[in-house]
Amino acid sequence: MEQEFIDLRSDTVTLPTEEMLDAMRTARAGDDVYDDDPTVRELEDRSSEILKKEDSLFVPSGTFGNQLALLTHTGRGDEVLIPEDNHIVLHEAGASAVIAGVQLRHLRGQNGIIDISELQKKYRTEDIHYPHTALICMENAHSNGTVVPLENMAEVYEFGKKYSIKTHLDGARIFNAAIALGKKPAEIAALADSVMFCFSKGLCAPIGSVVSGSKDFIKTAKKNRKIMGGGMRQVGYIAAPCIVALNKMTERLKQDHENARYLADKLERLRFFKVFKNRLDINMVFFQVNLTESKSIKFTDGNFTDYLYSKKIKINPSYEGQYRFVTHYYINREKIDYVVDAVKSYIENIF
Repeated sequence: MEQEFIDLRSDTVTLPTEEMLDAMRTARAGDDVYDDDPTVRELEDRSSEILKKEDSLFVPSGTFGNQLALLTHTGRGDEVLIPEDNHIVLHEAGASAVIAGVQLRHLRGQNGIIDISELQKKYRTEDIHYPHTALICMENAHSNGTVVPLENMAEVYEFGKKYSIKTHLDGARIFNAAIALGKKPAEIAALADSVMFCFSKGLCAPIGSVVSGSKDFIKTAKKNRKIMGGGMRQVGYIAAPCIVALNKMTERLKQDHENARYLADKLERLRFFKVFKNRLDINMVFFQVNLTESKSIKFTDGNFTDYLYSKKIKINPSYEGQYRFVTHYYINREKIDYVVDAVKSYIENIF
């Protein structure tokens, strides 16, 4: 039997479990645009219960959810304050300008942490020359492998309330953040007016995200979802595995975090890489080639990724000189040992 690939590119690569597939086959469905899909309603109610928000809305993806929140919170020409290294800025294809027609004003990237003094400086007072500051965006867990302390989130949220600015949380991996911080997801969600989280990042569901907030916010968001083309029909078939994800997959993320630390330790012992241990809060291992160790050998990004691919290991090319390995449901200690052995053999071959 041919060996299956070990895929470390992201926790989005996970396939649904057998229980999820069974749930899809037996799901009760209706027309969600008419609000009569019972499985979707169950998922939205369960999400609201977990996050302690008034209401929730099922959407196709995380990017869709973030952009829906921006569209709902803002008016055209408004300004959104956001760290420059957040997912909405880096990896959502400029959608904020296309969909909501807003201007993103960047704050310094500090692993998702916002400096309140900078926030105060960037906030726009009412002036004929200025756009209206309508929204602050945060991200927790951050896609660079860190979590944002709740103390910082609380400061930002209070700042927003002081100036009547809404706060949106990109909580794609909010359950990872909760485990890393030792908090409940609702404690994180309480520090934002709206929250988006994903079912297809680490939770093994194939499709879907949820946006949660107040009843009025969700009422407006539901119409905006329709405008964006996200009004889905018999969507209970894809909501069903998301319910399984909420009930069975969120607590086990702790294993992914432990496996990431195990992988980081193994890579560090090779003495060929600099592993960023300060960004090891969740299920991601970031590292770069140690130039001191590699200056006399021929290491190339293409050769490295191609070699691992030949060993049935999928990784992304480096980004700004750094590699990211992501652990998930289908990455266990045995597979990690195999990966590290393959990396070690590559290093030995190029010296």
